[in-house]
Amino acid sequence: MKIALDTNLLVYAEGVDDPQRQAAAEALLGRLPREDLVISVQVLGEMYNVLGRRGMPRAQARAAVQTWQTSIPAMMTTSDTMNAALDLAERHRLKVWDAVILAAAAEAGCVLLISEDFQDGFVWNGVTVANPFRSPLHPLLASALRR
Repeated sequence: MKIALDTNLLVYAEGVDDPQRQAAAEALLGRLPREDLVISVQVLGEMYNVLGRRGMPRAQARAAVQTWQTSIPAMMTTSDTMNAALDLAERHRLKVWDAVILAAAAEAGCVLLISEDFQDGFVWNGVTVANPFRSPLHPLLASALRR
C-alpha cells in the first residue's frame, strides 16, 4: 500500500516544538514500511519553511529536507496535479497547498495520506487521510502499521 506523508509529521520528527509529538512521529515512521512511503515536493518545500520559521538555521533545515528527500521518493507536482488541486480546493474549501499534497498523493497512486491537516477519514480520489495523532487510529493507518 502506497502511503504519502504530510509536512507536519516530518516537522515533528525533526524535533521542532513538541517532544511528545516528536516521539509519536518517530515511532510511527519507524513502524511504516519505508518502501511504501512517498512525499511530495510541496511537502519538502513546506518543511523547509516551517523549520526555518521555528528557529532552525537554514542550512540545518536544508540538510533535513535533503535527508528526507534521499530516504523517501519524492512525487513531482505537475500541471495536472495543480489543476486537480485547484478543483479540490474549490469543492472542499481547502487551502490550495494542502490540496496540492492530496492531489499529488492521488496522482502517485497512494491509498493513504498521513496528515493532521485534514479531517480524519476524508477520502478523495482513492486517497484516505488519516490523522496519526488521533485515537483510535484510522483503521487503514492501523492496518499499515501491522504489516
